[in-house]
Amino acid sequence: MYKFSPKLKMASIVAMVVGLIMFSIGFGINASRGEDYVLKQASHTEMTHQENQVQHESIVHNTHHDAEHTKHLLHQYHNRPWTAFFMAAFLFTGVAAVSMFFLAIQHVSQSGWSVVVTRIMEGMTAFLPIGSVFILIVLIASALHFNHMYHWMDTELIDFNSDKFDHFMRTKSGWLNVPFWLTRSVIYLAGWTFFAWMLRKKSKRLDETGQVKDYWTLYKWGVFTIIFFALTSMSSGWDWIMSIDPHWYSTLFGWYVMTSYLVTAVAIMIILAVYLKKKGYLPKFNGNHLHDLTKYLFGFSLLWGYLWLCQFELIWYANIPEESVYFQQREAQYNWTYYTMLIPNVVLPFVALISSSIKRNYNFVFAIAVIVIIGHWIDIFNQMMPGTVGAQWSFGLVEFGALLLVGGAFMFVVLRQLSKMNLEPKGNPLFHESEVYEYPF
Repeated sequence: MYKFSPKLKMASIVAMVVGLIMFSIGFGINASRGEDYVLKQASHTEMTHQENQVQHESIVHNTHHDAEHTKHLLHQYHNRPWTAFFMAAFLFTGVAAVSMFFLAIQHVSQSGWSVVVTRIMEGMTAFLPIGSVFILIVLIASALHFNHMYHWMDTELIDFNSDKFDHFMRTKSGWLNVPFWLTRSVIYLAGWTFFAWMLRKKSKRLDETGQVKDYWTLYKWGVFTIIFFALTSMSSGWDWIMSIDPHWYSTLFGWYVMTSYLVTAVAIMIILAVYLKKKGYLPKFNGNHLHDLTKYLFGFSLLWGYLWLCQFELIWYANIPEESVYFQQREAQYNWTYYTMLIPNVVLPFVALISSSIKRNYNFVFAIAVIVIIGHWIDIFNQMMPGTVGAQWSFGLVEFGALLLVGGAFMFVVLRQLSKMNLEPKGNPLFHESEVYEYPF
């Protein structure tokens, strides 16, 4: 049995406390700054982004005369801490949810090699209840207009008598309306939490009995999990991320979002497996298992890059204004983060992990996994920040504070869950196959 290290327990608690303090200070500073500060910052930002002149020139000239624009800038500025927290919550909750999906795939495909590391996947799914609460805090706050992350929640946009009436938003109001949106969100989170709990429960039952009938029960719940996640992972990406930019749409965006936290989940699995192996708690885990996990990290990184490139090139080639504006904004205002994230997310994994022998190097793969996690946090940043804060972005107290707070909570919950489990699922009939598994060079 794994014993939750007192040092790691203290480290996770310290991360949560420090993160909460940083985030609270940043939130307070953000809330205390008013119209004058925001207008000054916005004007300065516009002057430093000359390539976005066409989009913003009229805004700069009319800043002090246009009350609506001033209100919009204030909303963007005050969205920043909410977006920072949502970034971290979405990333780690997505990692927990996709770990459930990845675990279900192992059961349904009757994969032998992965049985040794399935308990790590189960441990990661334990964060779903906490992560769901974090996400719902942001979503409910948005619905109550404590923030203005979701532009489509302005009811004047679908009012025929309003000067702000938006026909495009009116056509989407059947899907993008607060009651239905919140209901769907609760269904996603509650469903993921339920299926993750059932997989852990049935896996524990199989350990206790070793009965074939319990194995097939676990198999069936894996099928149900895959079906539910396949449907909800797509629509959750539309609801929580794509609707931040409600005029923009992409038919492959749901896959793009899912792949982002799928890569991150595999990276965290590698980190946990290597840590447990070095501490002597996972003796059956060896270079063959690490090789296969690293293959997934390598392959999913390339898949993410493929989806990023396809989405970019198809929209660029079509040159449809309502689609290309998504990339125009990131080109003008987020150039430093949007293109450089390709290095840790695609270029580095491809160059560093292409060798078969290097995939067995514990320390090297561990380091690459850490870099990949940071890269995909930046990816989530690029998905959310442009639509919520516009040009008023930065990396500061709220971003790093939220990452420490939610990341510390994730580490605490997952390691605590692992300490309650037998890390070797010997009741699984495929456990011996995993023990003797060898990947040929």
